[in-house]
Amino acid sequence: MADPQLLSKVRALIGRQYGRVNAWDEVNAPMIRHWCEVIGLDNPLYTDPVAAAGSCNDGIVAPPPMLQIWCMEGFHINNYAPGSTTDNPYEVLGLIESYGYPSVVAVNSELTFERNLRLGEKLYYTTRLESVGDEKTTGLGTGFFVTLIMEYFAQHTSGDEKVGELLFRVFKFRAANVHAAQAQVVSEPVQAKRPAPGVSDDTRYFWEGCEQGQLLIQRCTQCATLRHPPAPVCTACHSFDWDTLQASGKGQLYSFVVMHYPQVAPFDHPNPIGLIELDEGVRLIAGLVGVTREQLQIGQRVQVEFQTFDDNLALPLFRPLAE
Repeated sequence: MADPQLLSKVRALIGRQYGRVNAWDEVNAPMIRHWCEVIGLDNPLYTDPVAAAGSCNDGIVAPPPMLQIWCMEGFHINNYAPGSTTDNPYEVLGLIESYGYPSVVAVNSELTFERNLRLGEKLYYTTRLESVGDEKTTGLGTGFFVTLIMEYFAQHTSGDEKVGELLFRVFKFRAANVHAAQAQVVSEPVQAKRPAPGVSDDTRYFWEGCEQGQLLIQRCTQCATLRHPPAPVCTACHSFDWDTLQASGKGQLYSFVVMHYPQVAPFDHPNPIGLIELDEGVRLIAGLVGVTREQLQIGQRVQVEFQTFDDNLALPLFRPLAE
């Protein structure tokens, strides 16, 4: 049974209107083009001025699903356009959480559109706490369905015009097994382990070689073609017969990336990963050690070294050679 004091506080918030959140930019053609490209939407009414001019819209319009995009915060959290409200439209979620309902999951989102948006229009939206349902018990746990309504407006000197609406509903709940989880006594924190590679009949030789400190490359016994990643058949002569060649472990850095985010345990970040071209002619992907991003150079010489993780996982890593 929900706390009566919580219910009283929640009901007092229902219907509350929160201030406007302004768009950073006017509706513009470059953003529409980028959005259509990412989504894979090929409609000339959104990107081709000539085709759009001959339509019933008399010019380019924004795809309706972009309604929410225009007023989103910037790259950093809560980086809203100047003049936007500092009110927190999600304060009801914090209130419910303070009474022992810590989890949240998005339930559904519904967009409705009054009309198409035209180039040059500047938008804003306001938020209203539409409803908070009675306490419900679901498979996830016990909590409350919270519904918020965001109304979008286009600014005009003659008066602002509503152009659409977003319904956003979440379930704020106490997990069904929360009490059992809290009762468990954890003697020490669980340490994340390195992800183990998938081992098959085609790749087992490679990982067994790593355990012995050997970098083994698959070789066709018919035409001597080397291949990596391992495969059951030669790509050159289609023979199924093969053996292995122990590589020198030396090569050059053909390409690389540096992983910054998301940060995944147990890897260190920034995490440089290289595409190594071995002196034998094949390429493989491996972690880079003993080097910073600023020191990485395409073409620099590298040497394999084997490191063991979690007591039994041997992996080939590459370290730059001294000049």
